[in-house]
Amino acid sequence: MSNSQPNEQSEQNEQDELQKYLEEKAKQEQEQELKKEQEPEPLSAYEACVLKESVKIHELIAEAKQEGQDGSNNE
Repeated sequence: MSNSQPNEQSEQNEQDELQKYLEEKAKQEQEQELKKEQEPEPLSAYEACVLKESVKIHELIAEAKQEGQDGSNNE
């Protein structure tokens, strides 16, 4: 029986090492995923154009609402 104990300890050590390795690997993958999320991807020319036009549209809508409110207050 004393012969089986070193084998059990060896297996336990291997399992512990494997567990530590897997935890470290998961941690590294999580950090890489966070970096990807934080780094903005470069926009294509089309995407940049769409964003600019979207901003213009929102500005026009805001102006129209403001004018509508001003017009109703003057009446």
